[in-house]
Amino acid sequence: MLNGKSLLITGGTGSLGNALVKRILKQYPDIDRLVIFSRDEQKQYHMEKKYPVSKYPALRYFIGDVRDEKRVNKAMKKIDYVIHTAAMKHVPIAEYNPMECIKTNILGAENVINACLENQVKSVVALSTDKAAAPINLYGATKLTSDKLFITANNIRGRSDIKFSVVRYGNVMGSNGSVIPFFLNKRKEGTLPITDPKMTRFNITLSEGVDLVLHSLQNAWGGEIFVPKIPSYRITDLAKAIGPDCNYKIVGIRPGEKLHEEMITKSDSYSTYDLGSYFVILPHTLNWDLKEYLKFSNALSVPKDFSYNSGDNENFLSISKIKELIKKI
Repeated sequence: MLNGKSLLITGGTGSLGNALVKRILKQYPDIDRLVIFSRDEQKQYHMEKKYPVSKYPALRYFIGDVRDEKRVNKAMKKIDYVIHTAAMKHVPIAEYNPMECIKTNILGAENVINACLENQVKSVVALSTDKAAAPINLYGATKLTSDKLFITANNIRGRSDIKFSVVRYGNVMGSNGSVIPFFLNKRKEGTLPITDPKMTRFNITLSEGVDLVLHSLQNAWGGEIFVPKIPSYRITDLAKAIGPDCNYKIVGIRPGEKLHEEMITKSDSYSTYDLGSYFVILPHTLNWDLKEYLKFSNALSVPKDFSYNSGDNENFLSISKIKELIKKI
């Protein structure tokens, strides 16, 4: 798919960006250009040390912010595929700095979409979050808006064959700013802060996240929101796996935080289909034949009033399994 082609990753120096670059360089050694677009020069400096252009001539390190429309458009020249991961994602920071979150997550998404349309990109995948389903915090609300922008961009593409799709998943295990590295650091103090003993979260590894993004990039018809079938964990089990000898202090749920995360709401169930390894939420306005898509994908309708949340998930990680996964990362 990517050999001989060009790909741009916004937010390319983040956890997922690094995992994508590692996989792509291995899986597509003949990729023409792989552009790492991000605003953090320090991260780009360290990433260039890890993946030097002298060894990987396809790589381009492009400083820029998705808020900057002209810079985004310039970076998108002669690009075939785009993976949009850039976002302001920390819930408390977004709550305290709402307009900054809106500028990055919504206006930045619009800039990416416009640049893709103007430069005749072939396929675009935008990264979403479980917090975009029935959002109760600003971060989730901005990502829901971003999802809507990318999905409806398929309606304004004109005669272009560009495809926009979205992937939505839960907490990436071990990613920057996530609970696992936080607990690993706090266990040195002998006490782990627990927001609520009943709290659950979805869990996906970086490798699984990369799988989903590349699957969407290659297989999307345009307008889908892909949701992986992934396990959940209880926050108390995570604490026991990381700090079995630690004390646990209940600190309460933070503003804008849910007890259980949700990726598919009951309202979404009427347009949600089971693809086997993934669910897909289809848009209300289709640019292709639904029957043909369902037949091609072997898709089955989910039950009406179906929902997919971390608390009701059929698959939970055991403490031993959590330990095993943490060792791998």
